[in-house]
Amino acid sequence: MRIGIISDTHGSVEAWEKALNSVFQEVDMILHAGDVLYHGARNPLPAGYGTVQLAEALNACPIPLVIVQGNCDSDVDQMVIDIPMQAPFALLEAPWGRILLTHGHRYAPDEALILAEKYRVRLWVSGHTHVPVMEKTNNTIFFNPGSPSLPKGDDPRPTVGLITEGMVKLIALDSGATLMELKL
Repeated sequence: MRIGIISDTHGSVEAWEKALNSVFQEVDMILHAGDVLYHGARNPLPAGYGTVQLAEALNACPIPLVIVQGNCDSDVDQMVIDIPMQAPFALLEAPWGRILLTHGHRYAPDEALILAEKYRVRLWVSGHTHVPVMEKTNNTIFFNPGSPSLPKGDDPRPTVGLITEGMVKLIALDSGATLMELKL
C-alpha cells in the first residue's frame, strides 16, 4: 500500500497539482493534515493561490482522500470541499499499523504521546508548523511532512510525505529526493 501525505497547502492549487502529478502518481490514498484552502492571517499568499481551483481539484481527485481540519479551515471551506474535514483527528488502519492524522495545533507533545499510546498508533501524522519532523518515540513515528506551499524551518523547501515498502519518507517536491526516512 502506498500512501501520500500532505499538509498546509493553504490554497495553493500549484503545490497540490505538483504533488499529485509527481510523488503521488501511484498512491492508493492521500492523507491531508489540514490547512487546506485559506492562507491564514499570518502567512503570505502562496504561489499558485486559488482556493476555488484547489477545492475543485480536491473534489475531482480520483484517489481516496482523508482530510482533517486545521486551524485555518472553516465551515465555509467545508461547504466547497466534498470530502469531510474530520476533527480533532482521524484514525486509519494500515497493514503495518494504525495511523492517527491530525493537524497538530491541538496537542502538546506530552498529550500526543499519551494519545499515541492509548490508541496504539504506529504513525502520528500532523502538520501546522510547516517544518518537517520525523522522529520515533517508543513505538510511534511522529511525522510532519512540512508544507508544499509555505515551507518553514532551517532549510525551507516544499515537501510532502510518502509511505511505501514499509517506510515513511519525507520527499522534496522540487527534486523528488528523499530527505528523511524511517522504517515502519
